[in-house]
Amino acid sequence: MSEARVTIGLSAVVVAVTEDAPYVVVTRDGGDAAALPFGPFDPAGDRTLELSLRGWVKEQTSFDIGYAEQLYTFGDRGREMPMAESAGSERVISISYLALTPSRAVLDRAGARWRTWYDFFPWEDWRDGRPSVIDEIIAPRLRAWAQAPSDPETSNQRRARARLAFALEGAVWNEERALDRYELLYEAGLAPEAARDRARFDGKAARAMEAEPGLGEPMASDHRRILATAIGRLRAKIKYRPVVFELAPEHFTLLHLQRVVEAIAGLELHKQNFRRLLDRTGLVEGTGQVDTSAGGRPAELFRARHETLSERPVGGIHVPAPRGD
Repeated sequence: MSEARVTIGLSAVVVAVTEDAPYVVVTRDGGDAAALPFGPFDPAGDRTLELSLRGWVKEQTSFDIGYAEQLYTFGDRGREMPMAESAGSERVISISYLALTPSRAVLDRAGARWRTWYDFFPWEDWRDGRPSVIDEIIAPRLRAWAQAPSDPETSNQRRARARLAFALEGAVWNEERALDRYELLYEAGLAPEAARDRARFDGKAARAMEAEPGLGEPMASDHRRILATAIGRLRAKIKYRPVVFELAPEHFTLLHLQRVVEAIAGLELHKQNFRRLLDRTGLVEGTGQVDTSAGGRPAELFRARHETLSERPVGGIHVPAPRGD
């Protein structure tokens, strides 16, 4: 049995949300591909995984993260490069974290910047309706991929996965399945990272990745997979926990809060239903102040009711799913 050196890598999906889009911090991996803040864990020098992560994020972005939770652990061989190369290791076990911040901090490190996650997953944004890229580019290529095997059972399984993932043939869109969609594109060879990883796994030199129109910008290592996991986690979590307030300023209008939720979910919400939900749950309270910065009729400012959040378990915000066609 061969002995492989294993490195524990830490990566962070740092999220801030405006009314326009959710943003994540990206850096550079030494090449052209965008990367999440990442670095190796030092068992001898780092007291905890989270403290190590916070140190790496501060070093690579110049600011301290607030709320953070462990996201997932990844360990697939062949999908951890170039982190394994930079760490001098044959295998990397990557532990990822999701971190939330209420505003986009100024980044004064070279190569660190905020990017909307829809740059990497354009098919995930349904706020203006069903994205045309699904029917014009993704669906035809997934159908061709599904028809490729001579085994009918395999073809049927692929077709069923594509139908459910991308809301084809009348299926309902599930915004939480961001990882399923990316993994399907990866398996079908539509994600540039797939060709890169196959070459590396076979011991060949990988060519530089190029983004195809409509299929999103590729990322270093396994980072687009990690980002897809974070998108699905956050979209699910806003429904059962009030984490949206970790992404909102201390005082906000109800319209701003709605836009933040819509940006995360990639879906448009019904204004009156959204406000009735907030009234019913008691998650917010008026401050007696108004916002006049936008011009027009002043809007009342609200804040999170921290008493409600601490007194009893409270849910999140219901997000309805659109029809697929």
